[in-house]
Amino acid sequence: MEQKLKELLLQVTKKFHSSMDVSAILAEIIDALKQVFPSFDITILLSHEWDVSEELPIKQLCYSNGQRNDAATNAYLTGKIQIEDIIEDRKSVVYAPLRGKQGVYGVLKIMATNSFVFPQHEIDFIEVLADTGGNAIENAELYQQSRQLVEDLQLINKTSHQLNSNLRLSETISYMTQQIKSSFSAQEIGFFMFRPNGDIEVIEGSTSFFFKDTNLSDIKAFCDRIKKDKDALFIGDLASNEPHLLKPYRSFIAVPMIQSGELKGAVMIVHEHAYYFSFNKFKLLQSLIHHSTLAFTNSMLHEELEKLVITDHLTRLYARNYLDEKVQQSMNQDAYGCFILIDIDNFKQINDIYGHQVGDDIIIQVANVIKKNIKTSDIAARWGGEELAVYLSKVDQEVGVTVAERIREKVAQETSPRVTVSCGVSEWKQVDKDKSLKTLFNHADQALYTAKRTGKNIVVVFDENTCYM
Repeated sequence: MEQKLKELLLQVTKKFHSSMDVSAILAEIIDALKQVFPSFDITILLSHEWDVSEELPIKQLCYSNGQRNDAATNAYLTGKIQIEDIIEDRKSVVYAPLRGKQGVYGVLKIMATNSFVFPQHEIDFIEVLADTGGNAIENAELYQQSRQLVEDLQLINKTSHQLNSNLRLSETISYMTQQIKSSFSAQEIGFFMFRPNGDIEVIEGSTSFFFKDTNLSDIKAFCDRIKKDKDALFIGDLASNEPHLLKPYRSFIAVPMIQSGELKGAVMIVHEHAYYFSFNKFKLLQSLIHHSTLAFTNSMLHEELEKLVITDHLTRLYARNYLDEKVQQSMNQDAYGCFILIDIDNFKQINDIYGHQVGDDIIIQVANVIKKNIKTSDIAARWGGEELAVYLSKVDQEVGVTVAERIREKVAQETSPRVTVSCGVSEWKQVDKDKSLKTLFNHADQALYTAKRTGKNIVVVFDENTCYM
């Protein structure tokens, strides 16, 4: 019998060495015990949550609540085999710890009935099998951890390399969103920039959930916590911790973006299932964002510098040279377009009465009215001094007049001190023989001059018979 047990141990050990799968190792342990003790009740009590076959007799090890004589707990905590004789039930139970070099991973529970007494050579067999199995489990776990670590490092390296390839900010965020979806299986991913004025900006490339106005207050609540603590948030179940926030999602991770000690923004990921993200995934996301923040910052600085070059510093409208470039581009590609030249009426009088600081504020107010009353595809620019301009690509003169009238009315209603504007409107078509930037601008200028000369606070469309300088 003892020789058969030694041969069985040898066979099982060989199989352990050929496997790096915890479930397969546990199945081999059960199979070996069933060969020796076919009628006994065998259970493995695991201290870790591994992905194992549901067919195996495996349970989670539950620590006893202060009961020092609990044999399973004692076997786990001491790392020594325990034998329990239950006289009233005529049962004998062996608890053998699955020991590795770095810890204990569970306990083998072998229950014999009818007052069976385990002979020493069988206890020795169980102990050697448990030790061999414990070492095999430990090796498999270390192997899986090392593989995961290599994959995580590859992800970080690949992502950092890609982000340092001079991508624009929107491309950077879109790439990161795809990487996080793939690696973390997150359902919604949001990137947020913290502006100096306290505003929180959702960056293009984030998923649609974070752009909804109804979620802004929830997002702000988490961002305020990050701003205060400058630390990551890891919530397994929002329904328990923050039941009123980010419904219907329950798993939540938020990681701050910090560069040179300065908080730049944050990244948030969510999933509808509670406790979906593991702690290892939380640490990986922290590392990924830490290595990516410099690329985010560089992309933002690059785009801010670009914007400074093409933006008027006072109004934050586009600069004149950018407008020229875009109109010329439209003339090369589109069938038609419309141009509006806008002048603030009696502006010199405003400066004389209120001073130049109020005058500048009036220009800013008018610029803001223009921005609110045009589409994102339209181009608003500062033409010079108190003159502003709007170019509407693929828009005819009739629509252009409607836009100009809307701007004129809103300026009269919303500025303080109250001012009015005059507008000159011109258009171009591909069929025009004299189609050019100069002609388009001159026609709008002539229409504006006519508006100023005939009463102000009106919109005039260029007509070669009535408009002249």
